Amino acid sequence: MSGTSADGIDAVVAKISGSGRTLRAKIIAHHHQRFTPTLRAQVVNVGLHGHVAEICELNFALGERFADAALAVIQKAGLRPGQITAIGSHGQTIHHLPNAKYPSTLQIGEPCVIAERTGITTVGDFRVRDMAAGGQGAPLVPYTDWVLFTHDSRPRIVQNIGGIGNLTFLPPRARLTEVRAFDTGPGNMVMDALMTKLSRGKLNCDRGGKWAARGGVSEKLLVQCMAHPYLRRNPPKTTGREEFGEMFLREFLTNGRKLKLGDDDLVATATAFTAESIADAYRRFVFPKIKLAALPKLQIILGGGGAKNPTLVRMLEQRLGQSLCAHRASAVKTDADEPQRRDDRREAERGVSVEIPTHEDFGMDSSAKEPLAFAIMAHETWLGQQSNVPSVTGARKAVVLGKIVPGRC
Repeated sequence: MSGTSADGIDAVVAKISGSGRTLRAKIIAHHHQRFTPTLRAQVVNVGLHGHVAEICELNFALGERFADAALAVIQKAGLRPGQITAIGSHGQTIHHLPNAKYPSTLQIGEPCVIAERTGITTVGDFRVRDMAAGGQGAPLVPYTDWVLFTHDSRPRIVQNIGGIGNLTFLPPRARLTEVRAFDTGPGNMVMDALMTKLSRGKLNCDRGGKWAARGGVSEKLLVQCMAHPYLRRNPPKTTGREEFGEMFLREFLTNGRKLKLGDDDLVATATAFTAESIADAYRRFVFPKIKLAALPKLQIILGGGGAKNPTLVRMLEQRLGQSLCAHRASAVKTDADEPQRRDDRREAERGVSVEIPTHEDFGMDSSAKEPLAFAIMAHETWLGQQSNVPSVTGARKAVVLGKIVPGRC
């Protein structure tokens, strides 16, 4: 898996058995292979400005990198390529157009190159079948969230903060048709691009949230960011660099400079924007689906690179608390004569605290979760099982995802 941040490739070796809610998966090894600064810049640039020849060549070049990562993690696991059933490769998204006249998406990192270099059957191009069935082609990881994190008695939200932020809402004992998921907006994308710009290419992220911690949040600039139309759009919805990439950053910097904000203040405000857009998505689209009586059992499971930014996590905790307070205040302004409403009012008056564990608290490195997801989807494809979630993507039906490239005979 190489995500929207385009910082490198995460690969896992996983042992998988069963299917659907009976599926069990264990990570045996995890390997991260960083992109060189030159390759990362090329990947980021090609999505918006790439010519056909550049995209064509980069497709094969990334196929080589994905094959290298696969072989490295297999060796790390103490295994041989012949002991691996299949490789699931998401590829690198360079353009995603779910709302175009002809909805379409493009991931590069040629699966045929991976299969040829490793000799292992490779499953790739997962998103296009969902789009062919009328879906947005994303998000796809909710299938894995449903498999791994559905709980018998408590509601859960699995929140990923990669380049883009996305959530999966899992009611207790959720059936697949009850799962809801969508992109909340920018995750690390705006922060990372801002750091690259402000440091003149010396830094590609706010490591440890240090810049943001020194700065002050401009509420005026934050309000301008929160006016972005994507945030109010109803799910199913997905987003990417097309909406929160270069053009957004340019406008963000222009508005910030007009307000005479320093570099630390700009990073602090970009960080707050990610936190506030996530909290706003919960307030608009998730909290109304949870009864007040169930809120004390709610867990928000945090993953992705953003989970390692303590300033972002602190802002998120603060703004989620504010969102919960606003939700409770709104919910109790109802007819208290209804028995359920009286119960809800009593729960609200007692207050609610939310657990925010990380994927590491479940024994899983945050960086390993998404490559595991595509291993699981490749496993389901191998068995001929559907693994999109139509209630999430908007597809007309469940379909088998991906294209299978046979390994060496």
